[in-house]
Amino acid sequence: MTIASRPRLLRGLRLLPILSLVFAAPALWPAHAADEPAVQPAPPPAAVPIDPAPWIYAGSDIPRDAGWQFGTLPNGLRFAVRNNGVPPGQVAIRVRIDAGSLVEEDSERGFAHLLEHLSFRGSIYMADGDAKRVWQRFGATFGSDNNAETTPTHTAYKLDLPNISGANLDEAMQYLSGMIRAPRITDTTLAAERGVVLAELRESSGPQARVGEAINEHLFSGQRLSVRAPIGTIATLDGARAAAVQAFHDRWYRPENTVVIISGDGSPDNFAALVARHFGDWTGKGTAATAPDFGKPDAAAGRARTVVEPGQPLVMTLARLRPYQSRIDTIANTEQLYLDFIATSLINRRLETRARSGGSFLVASAQQEDVSRSADVTTLTIIPAGDDWAAALRDVRGVIGDAVARKPSQADIDRELNEMEAFLLKELQNAQNEPGARLADDFVQSVDRHEVVTTPAGQVSMFAGVRKIATPDRMWQVTKRVFGAGVERLAIASPTPIAGGEPGLLAALDTAVAADASARLTRRTASIADLPKLGKPGTITGESRVPGLLASRLQLSNGVTVLVSDNEIEPDKVRVNVRFGNGFRGVAPTADSLIWTGQYAVIASGIGRFGQNEIDQMTNGRQIQLNFDIDDDAYEMSAESKPADLADQLRLMATKIAKPNWDPAPVERLKIGMLTGLEARDATPAAILDADLQGWLRGGDPRWTAPDRSAIMALTPAKFRAFWEPQLANGPIEVQIFGDLTGIDYRKVIARTFGALPARSGGAVADGGTLTGLGAANAPRAVYHNGDANQAAALIAWPTGGGLESIAEPRQLDVLAAVFNDRLFDKLRAELGASYSPIVQSQWPTAFPSGGYFLVGSMVAPADVDKFYAIAGAITADLVANPVSDDELVRARKPISEQITRASTGNVFWMYLLEGATRDPRVVRAALSLEDDTAGVSAGQVQALAQRYFTDDRKWQTTILPKPAGSPTTAAE
Repeated sequence: MTIASRPRLLRGLRLLPILSLVFAAPALWPAHAADEPAVQPAPPPAAVPIDPAPWIYAGSDIPRDAGWQFGTLPNGLRFAVRNNGVPPGQVAIRVRIDAGSLVEEDSERGFAHLLEHLSFRGSIYMADGDAKRVWQRFGATFGSDNNAETTPTHTAYKLDLPNISGANLDEAMQYLSGMIRAPRITDTTLAAERGVVLAELRESSGPQARVGEAINEHLFSGQRLSVRAPIGTIATLDGARAAAVQAFHDRWYRPENTVVIISGDGSPDNFAALVARHFGDWTGKGTAATAPDFGKPDAAAGRARTVVEPGQPLVMTLARLRPYQSRIDTIANTEQLYLDFIATSLINRRLETRARSGGSFLVASAQQEDVSRSADVTTLTIIPAGDDWAAALRDVRGVIGDAVARKPSQADIDRELNEMEAFLLKELQNAQNEPGARLADDFVQSVDRHEVVTTPAGQVSMFAGVRKIATPDRMWQVTKRVFGAGVERLAIASPTPIAGGEPGLLAALDTAVAADASARLTRRTASIADLPKLGKPGTITGESRVPGLLASRLQLSNGVTVLVSDNEIEPDKVRVNVRFGNGFRGVAPTADSLIWTGQYAVIASGIGRFGQNEIDQMTNGRQIQLNFDIDDDAYEMSAESKPADLADQLRLMATKIAKPNWDPAPVERLKIGMLTGLEARDATPAAILDADLQGWLRGGDPRWTAPDRSAIMALTPAKFRAFWEPQLANGPIEVQIFGDLTGIDYRKVIARTFGALPARSGGAVADGGTLTGLGAANAPRAVYHNGDANQAAALIAWPTGGGLESIAEPRQLDVLAAVFNDRLFDKLRAELGASYSPIVQSQWPTAFPSGGYFLVGSMVAPADVDKFYAIAGAITADLVANPVSDDELVRARKPISEQITRASTGNVFWMYLLEGATRDPRVVRAALSLEDDTAGVSAGQVQALAQRYFTDDRKWQTTILPKPAGSPTTAAE
C-alpha cells in the first residue's frame, strides 16, 4: 500500500531545507494556434461490457477501500471511480500511462515528456491550441486544475473540473480521451512544441541541476535511470520527428497501459459509463511494446564521485542501493514498509539532535525508498557546517554505526510509533474531508508503486499490528538491513576541488569510525505541565456574533481578542492561528532589522528552560504544532490540532510568547546555514529572484531585503534576543480558533491561557506602518548572475495601491493579471518558444495604505530579452486601448471564481480572510464581498485599471543577464 505519511512525517522533523539532489523535470502544457485538420465529431455511444473485479487488490489481503468501484474494459484499460463530495461539485480525473522516460530508447530521450506536451496542444476532438481555452471555460485553472507530469516510470494527466454537470463532464471526457488516444502529432505541432521543451530544458538547467544529474548518474551507474532524465537532451529533442514521436505513442499509449481514475461529486456508475463510452472502442496500433529491464545496482561501478560546481554549497550523498523487488502488496509487506520507515525516523531524530547541538554538520537526513522501480535506496544527505567534509562524514557515520551496532531502546521506538500513530489517527479523523483530487493523486502513486489503496481505518488497523512487532530486536535487524546492506556509493558536490579527490573520498569512507551513542535520546521525559506557569486566568469581558458569519468575537480582560467558529466542517479537528505583535509594520524601515532570522530561529530557540528537543518530547504522539510565519501586520503561530489537545496547544503557544527561551544554538545554526548557501544566490536568474525580488518591488525596503554577508556575519545570539524579545512582548494579540469544539469549554481554556498573559502595549508602528514600494520610474537596469550564459529574466512592474478602503480594486486587478498572463503565455510560446515561466501577478497589501504592485516577467534566453519587452509592451498597449472580449473575460474570471467557491467550504480559507477581523470591522466586510466582487468584474473595469496603472512614467524594469567578464554581480545601470 502507499504510505502517504512518509514525506509528511519527515517534514515533521523540522529540518532546515536541504539541497535537492534528484533531478525531476517539470511538465506543463502549451497552447499554440495553428492550421490543422477539422475536429472530428464525438464517437457514438456504445455498450461496452465491464469486468467489475477489483483489479488493484489481486493477491492482496490488505483491507479494501469499498468507496472505489473498479472495472476493466475488453481492450485491457482499467479504471477506478468513486463518489467524493469534497469540494462540492468537483470531479477529479487522472489518466495514467505506464510509460515514462525509462522506456525510451537512446534516440528517444525526452519523447515521453514531449508527447505529454503534444497531447495538450490538440487532438482529434480539439483544434490545435484550443486546450487551455477549453479547460478555462470549464472553470479550470491552467497549471493547477489541469496539469500533467512525466516521471521515469509514468506519464499522468490531471484534470480537476469544478461545478461540473453531467453534460459538461461527458464533453470533458471526450476531449480528454482524444488527447490520450489521438493527439495531433504533425511536423508543424512538433516544430512549435520542440522550442517550448528546449526552453524548458534551458530554464531548468544550471548548477544545481548539473549537480543532481551527476549524482544521479553516479548512484545509478549502469542502470537506465542514470541517463534517463524525463526532460531529455538537446540532441534527441532536436532530432525528434513526427513519425518517431507517433511511433513512441503507438507503442506505449495503449489501453492495456492505461488507468483512468475519477473521484468526484457524482455517481460512480455514471463515471464508469463515461470511461466505457469514451475509451471502450480504443484499440492499440501495432504490436505492444515490452518494458525494458531497468537494471540493478552495479557493485563493480565506482564507489566515490566528486562534482565541482562553483558557487554551490558543499553537499555529500551517502547511499546504499539494493536491487528493486516487485512484491504483491500484502499486510506483511505493509508492516515491513512501516518498520523501514521507523528505522529511518530513528536515525533522522538522532541526526537532528546531533545537528541542533552544533558540531561538524549543519544538516543530515536519511531517506529509504524504492526509486523508479530501479533500486531500493537508503540515502543520507549531509551538509557540513563549514569546509571539513571529512569530519561531517565521520560523525554521521558514527551515528549510523551506533544504530547498526546496538539495539534501539523500546522508548526510542515508541517515540516514533507515537508520531506515526498520531498522523494516522489524524488522517482517520479527516477522512470525510479528504478532497477527491488527493484521493485520485494517491491512487496514481499506488498504481505506479505496484501497491494497493486502503482506507485510513485500514491503515490504523494494520498499524496496530506494527506496534506488536516493532521490538528492539526486530528494529535492530531492520536498521542493519536499511543502513548496512547494499552497494555503497558516496558523492560530494563542492564549489572547489576537494583535497585528495576521489581517492580521498574513498579513504575517508574506508576509515573505521567509532560508534557514536551521544545522539541517542535520553530517557528524560517532559510534558506540557512542565512549562513555566502563566499568570492568573483572565476573564471574558465581551462576546458578540460576527454579522454574516458563523463566528463569535471574544474580548478578554487583558486586551486579547479571539475569533471563534464552532463548526463541524472538519470533525474532530481544530485549527488555531495566533497573531501577535505587529509583523513587518512593527519594524522601522530605517532600523537594523533581524526579521529575516525569525522563520527558523524564533520557534527553534525554545520555551522557558526547554529547548527544541524537550518540546518535541512534550508533543510526541499528540496533534500539537508550533508553526511560525511573518505577516505584514502580525507574527503568526499556527497549528492543526484536535479538541482533546486544544488546551495544551493554546498553553504551548501562550507560553512561547510569554516565556521564550533564548537558546543560542539555533541562531548559530541559522547563521552557518545562510553563509553556506550565500554563494548560490546569484547562480541563476531564479536564485536572484528568490533572494531579491521582494526587496526590489518594495523599493529596497530593508525589511524585505535579503541580508548580505556582513549582516549575516554580524548575527549573534545576543543581537537576536535584543531584536526579538520586544517583538514577542509587545503589540496586540488576536487568536483564531476554528473547528469542532463540541464538548470543549473553550472560553475557560482561552481564559486560562491567553487570558492569563499580561496586558501588552500596542508596540511602535508609526515608522513601520508605511511602505513606499515602487515609486517614479527609474532607468531600466541590469543585474547579473554567475550561471549559464543562455539564461536570463526580464521583469516589468508598476506600483498600484494598498489598504482595505478600495478592496474591490485588487479583485479587479487579479482578473487583469489573469488576462495578461493568458496572453503573455500564448505569445511567448508562439513567438519565442518559451516554456511555462511567465510571471504575472498583482500584490495588494491590505495592512499598508500603499506599496502594491503589478508584476510581469519571464525567464527567457538573453537574445530574446528585447522581444519579451516588445511582446509585453504590445499586450499592455492593447489592454489600455481596447476592452477584453466577453469570452476572454469569462476565461479569466471563471477559474478565479471557482477557486473561491471551492476554498470557501473550508476553515483555512475563512481564517485567512478574517485575519485582523476582531480589531478592524472592514476585514469582515472585505471577506464577505470577495465572491461578488470577483464575479462582477467587467471588461470596462479591467480596461480602466490598465489605463490607470500601465503608464510609462511609473514603470519599473529590470533584466537579469549572464555576467560578462569583469561585470559586477550587484545591480548596475
